[in-house]
Amino acid sequence: MTAEINLEQYLDLGLRDQWYPVLASWEVGSNPVGITRLGENIVVWRDEQGAVHALEDRCPHRGARLSLGWNLGNRVACWYHGVEVRHDGVVEDVPAVHDCPLKGSDCVKSYQVKEMNDAIFIWFGLDANEAPAELNLPDQLSSDEWSSFLCMADWKVNHQYAIDNVMDPMHGTYLHCTSHSMAEGERTAEMKHRATQDGFVFEKEGQTGVNFDWVEYGQTGAAWLRLSIPYRKSFGPGGEFWIVGFATPIDADNTRVFFWRCRKVSGWQRNVWRFLYRNHLEQLHWDVLEQDRIILENMAPNARQHEFLYQHDVGLSRLRRLMKKEAEKQIKKILALREVKDENRIEMKEASNG
Repeated sequence: MTAEINLEQYLDLGLRDQWYPVLASWEVGSNPVGITRLGENIVVWRDEQGAVHALEDRCPHRGARLSLGWNLGNRVACWYHGVEVRHDGVVEDVPAVHDCPLKGSDCVKSYQVKEMNDAIFIWFGLDANEAPAELNLPDQLSSDEWSSFLCMADWKVNHQYAIDNVMDPMHGTYLHCTSHSMAEGERTAEMKHRATQDGFVFEKEGQTGVNFDWVEYGQTGAAWLRLSIPYRKSFGPGGEFWIVGFATPIDADNTRVFFWRCRKVSGWQRNVWRFLYRNHLEQLHWDVLEQDRIILENMAPNARQHEFLYQHDVGLSRLRRLMKKEAEKQIKKILALREVKDENRIEMKEASNG
């Protein structure tokens, strides 16, 4: 009988069948890089043309980390015994043994990879026989009219807390009340949500362009959150300041957050904005992000199991329901795939015995 899957534990490690940013582009150079994302150990490297590849970080021989080995272009070699595994998961060579049966076997999981907007995205699919979904990023990351900077941080908290934090416009008025961008606005508000083509918007009623007044959730091959914050003219050209964020689980207790800070600027104004950001604004934004990290990493134990939610929490409650429904759907898919695999294994065994 196929073993059941715990829903909460499944959600703790993140939904599958979608793209996640896993690294900044500049983090992957000539050497293989070992990472953990969604609880999976992965080795990432570039070939001679600069294309990025990703495999399960496990040598099929003895289980050593491939990320400790050598980059051979379209493959990596294990440091332990030199076993070479291609980017598609097939063993290219076992140099220590002539005619080794391991050679030519497809025994290491490979991942689909895209590199976009200074980040490396990996597809975490459930069925290796299914093609990945198309990855469409918001306008702020896909249009040449926008300029952006990528900011990343590793937080010692489950990714669902990071998502809840962004899906909560009201916290800006309090947690970030001394910041350069969120000191204005009412300390009391009524909230509402409205559907969009790709998800929904959760916003304060009657307050727009004042503080952190709204947030949008979208699912376009990847799950993202988007918001805008009004900016004083002294902080450079480009109107409102936009943020597009992702929360990528490392494991059940750690998350890597990705935030693109964006403004719609071109020509000389783009140069001015980028100069001001690097020389002044970036540190201000890190200060705000640090406030989020401190509050989330110091939440009470099992905080989500002891909440008393109210009207301001409608947005995160709605998103939690969507994620739970999708998790239930994915668990059914996993169990069905397991049953097929078990049936195939039994048929093969009976055929070999017959």
